[in-house]
Amino acid sequence: MAGDALRLANGAELPAWTLTEAFIHASGPGGQNVNKVATSVQLRFQARGSGVFTDAQFARLMRLAGRRATKAGEIVVEASRYRTRERNRQDARERLAALVDKALQPPPPPRRKTRPTRGSVERRLKAKAGRSAIKKMRGSVHDDE
Repeated sequence: MAGDALRLANGAELPAWTLTEAFIHASGPGGQNVNKVATSVQLRFQARGSGVFTDAQFARLMRLAGRRATKAGEIVVEASRYRTRERNRQDARERLAALVDKALQPPPPPRRKTRPTRGSVERRLKAKAGRSAIKKMRGSVHDDE
């Protein structure tokens, strides 16, 4: 089990019963210790049945989670950056909290399209005409007499 509930930045909590931790052997630094001790953490959050999210928030969470989301509606966060189990456990909980916080924030408003000002369009066209005139002057000179 994951122990206690996970507190989010906005004051909400993910209930303890929705969190499951598994400790597995990690790769990477640690020498002989890495072969003996299961320090890597796999934290699973049952988002679908948690009752914490609205439908829109749940959909946003699944979209943000990407390949960390399962078809059953779980979010799986793996942490093996550190050599100790406790630090990896803390890292996994922080990363899950950051992901859920981001999903709970409302999406930004859509961008309003803007048009260039009349003056900027005129300046651009004047500059283009000037460059065109310069390039036309580069041609060879013809004697028509």
